[in-house]
Amino acid sequence: MSLRRPLATAALLTLALTGLVACGDDNGDGGGAASGGGDNTPLTIATQNFPEANLVGSLYDVLLSAKGYDVDLKAVDTRDAYLSTFPGDVDVVPEYLGAFGEALNAAANGEGAAPVATNDSEATLAAVEPLAKDKGITLLDLSEANSQNAFFVTQEQADGGLSTLSDLTGQSVVLAGSPDCKGRSDCEGGLTGTYGIDISEILPLGFASPETYAAVKDGEAQLGLTGTIDPNLDDEGLVLLDDDKGIQPAQNYVPAVSSEFLAAHGDIEQPLNDLMAALDNDTVNELLGRVTLDREKPEDVARDFLESEGLI
Repeated sequence: MSLRRPLATAALLTLALTGLVACGDDNGDGGGAASGGGDNTPLTIATQNFPEANLVGSLYDVLLSAKGYDVDLKAVDTRDAYLSTFPGDVDVVPEYLGAFGEALNAAANGEGAAPVATNDSEATLAAVEPLAKDKGITLLDLSEANSQNAFFVTQEQADGGLSTLSDLTGQSVVLAGSPDCKGRSDCEGGLTGTYGIDISEILPLGFASPETYAAVKDGEAQLGLTGTIDPNLDDEGLVLLDDDKGIQPAQNYVPAVSSEFLAAHGDIEQPLNDLMAALDNDTVNELLGRVTLDREKPEDVARDFLESEGLI
């Protein structure tokens, strides 16, 4: 998310919170007729602008619109674009546990703060919850869906002997990915510091974007950034490398909600928790494939899933 995360293409790099890109409309039409206790209360959701995040954002949008809220769904290029005004201008964010925790950690303790996220989901949650609480944010239930950062190469590279990130130790490579990858322990920082890979350049082409796929396939980059949930890789002829030294922290889906908003509108908690319980990696991969491969609209896929699960 991640970075679960990240992000859009280079064209979105100048986007600020005041320039949020709408994923849905201001009337909450993605959710259809209201049937809950929201009484058309305005509710702003911020999500990052890459396919998986857009899909999950649409799930939140359709779900909470169906519960009676007037949802405004916004997509931004990086987490930093909404973090400074959440809570406040933003009420709910579909988050990734580890990446969100490290963003809060850096904001509270400085960029050089010791990491709080590990591969252990419950331990990471225990470390992140106090940081969120101090900022006026409540974390709801974790989902089994755990979408970590991952790095891919071409099938030709894999056939040439690349199967793990350690196989790139000592090599100089260009990395295509999201603009916030630099320095991150689960991205460029971990590749250089833990694996000893020389990242000579980061091409800010986006997380799991067509441009990132193309850069690796064309040889402009030797390594690309995506997630462990990516239904496009097989069709693109791309292969994930194993994170054999475990630099990826737990990235379970988790609803991050303004504590003030939640205190006034506690009826959103159970629907969001029920949604988290309905998602796992296989389910999200299937839903995301309908968006990225079959070209269905995220809001249509979201509505179909929520109705099939009895969540709306």
